[in-house]
Amino acid sequence: MLGSHPSLSLSLSQSLLHFGLSFSAKFSPSSPPSLSKIWYWVFGFIIFQLTQYPEPHPAYKGNKSQSCHRAWLGGFTGELYLGQEEGHRSFSLILTKATAKCLGFSKRNTEREMSSSMRKKVQKKCKIRGYTLELDAIDEILSFESEFSNDSALDDPVDILLDLLATQPIKDKETVHCIATRILGADAAINETPDGDGDDVIRASDLLIIDAFKVPKFRYDPIKKVFYKHTGSLPMHGDAFSKAALYKDRFLLLSQMLSRHKDFSKPAFDSELSDFGRCEISPIQSLIGQTGRRWVMGLISQLEDGHFYLEDLSASVEINLSNAKITAGFFVENTIVVAEGEMLLEGVFQVFNCGFPPLEGRDKSLQFLAGHDSFGSGTLTEQETLRLAKLEREAVNGNVVILSDIWLDNEEAMGKLERVLDAFENEDFVPCLFVLMGNFCSHPCNLGFHSFSNLRSQFGKLGQMIAAHPRLKEGSCFLFIPGPDDAGPSTVLPRPSLPKYLREELQNHIPNAIFSSNPCRMKFGSQEVVFFRQDLLYRMRRSCLMPPSTEETTDDFEHLVATITHQCHLCPLPLIVQPIIWNYDHSLYLYPTPHTIVLGDRSEQKAFKYTGITCFNPGSFSSDGAFVVYRPDNQEVELSSL
Repeated sequence: MLGSHPSLSLSLSQSLLHFGLSFSAKFSPSSPPSLSKIWYWVFGFIIFQLTQYPEPHPAYKGNKSQSCHRAWLGGFTGELYLGQEEGHRSFSLILTKATAKCLGFSKRNTEREMSSSMRKKVQKKCKIRGYTLELDAIDEILSFESEFSNDSALDDPVDILLDLLATQPIKDKETVHCIATRILGADAAINETPDGDGDDVIRASDLLIIDAFKVPKFRYDPIKKVFYKHTGSLPMHGDAFSKAALYKDRFLLLSQMLSRHKDFSKPAFDSELSDFGRCEISPIQSLIGQTGRRWVMGLISQLEDGHFYLEDLSASVEINLSNAKITAGFFVENTIVVAEGEMLLEGVFQVFNCGFPPLEGRDKSLQFLAGHDSFGSGTLTEQETLRLAKLEREAVNGNVVILSDIWLDNEEAMGKLERVLDAFENEDFVPCLFVLMGNFCSHPCNLGFHSFSNLRSQFGKLGQMIAAHPRLKEGSCFLFIPGPDDAGPSTVLPRPSLPKYLREELQNHIPNAIFSSNPCRMKFGSQEVVFFRQDLLYRMRRSCLMPPSTEETTDDFEHLVATITHQCHLCPLPLIVQPIIWNYDHSLYLYPTPHTIVLGDRSEQKAFKYTGITCFNPGSFSSDGAFVVYRPDNQEVELSSL
């Protein structure tokens, strides 16, 4: 049928339109009826094939002895014999209307076939990659494909989208939309013409400070094996369920990482074993009645005085660590470990090897999060990310100066601070950020402290000192983070920012000063930085169940870094040693691992790079005159002192 070929119908209809009109003009009323009849019948049949009118002529609707198409054709040819002169006019009118309808029908049919062809093409590409998408996800891909022209910088945007989609555990409409937005932003950034304004200075708007109480909370679902965002309220005073959920969420976070590790995941087919063999994790509940060595994962707890246990989500078992060989790190209560051992007849699990769960790379964790923003900085478009990365590399004022222990009531400490400010005031380019971490008083601001009015005035003097350096006041930002002994509601973590009463006078002199929580997070271009002020090293050493191993390192700071990174937590101490707000324990997570961790501690100034993570302690400024100049773009740490 001609009607089934839109391109043929379109070209034939256009030819018929011109030929039919010229034919009608040539025939006069005196033309032989037989010749007119033949031509009318031929044109009527061709137009019938092209248009496929569904309804017969009204005169033949009641005639059931003939088919619908034959009745329509008879009615069409009969209508042409209403009269010679009237027939010529009817023929021209019908031919024009039929041809116009055929043109519109052909255009719609062509678009429909093109859309159907593209849909089949996308489904075929998905089938080749081994997954099936829902209809709404296919529609999202088709909408994405229509955004690209032939001169786009991307060769085949659909293939790029599907390749990126293959790395995501969930393949639905939202995931497709997220990836499509990133690709569209990257394509716009590639095709964007530089404005040539030479703006290579980092401003306050390019720095994002995230308060601990603003960090979004994500939980892991072990059934669906995905992270989901907690949408309910987070009261400051949680119930008993909140405390139990604190330990459960920590365990599930490390458990899902361990399940993807090549040495601890059960392979579907036989594969080469590691040096330790296949370390398949067994639930603690399954140890009953088992013989031989087993690998378990659990949280170290002291359920009875002098007796330590290993707990997971199924059961608990008493452990003996006297002959255990351990890895680097501080093993304290509440830390989650992976242990190899065997059950004794007394019902005690004898541990032979014990270590922290292996650390997962940042890129792998981000892929598994499937686009969720666990850091709290928000989701940036690809274009904005490229702009910030370029600014981060080319900025002339990209230095960050970090000082800890600024005792405002100590004249010697204030004199040191003024010398530092004078030095940076005379630099060619002032630093973009000064981070001042507590304690801000040489005496603990506890219940026995009664000099809050003096402390308020001392903050005002600090504001005057900064304002006396106009280049720093205009070109630098100042971030204030409270210390463990500063004024606040309690010593519980996370700590809120300094009280408004203390900082009012300083803000009158430095309006752009930022007061944040402890800990807090910063997004510096494409770099993620975590600030934490706590005398953690001293407290971890006091809480150790056994002396740390000396095989890998003898440096306590390196043991501390290994502990918090493998635990994915800034403070894995027992809650009786360091209380934590149960509903905000997620704000201390280090998952995915950030680029830089700043551990403000009163111990010796140190810097250590561990598995690609830059960690350093700026030292105590008031005691030792120590501080750090840090450049995030290349993660360069310059240990300085007066």
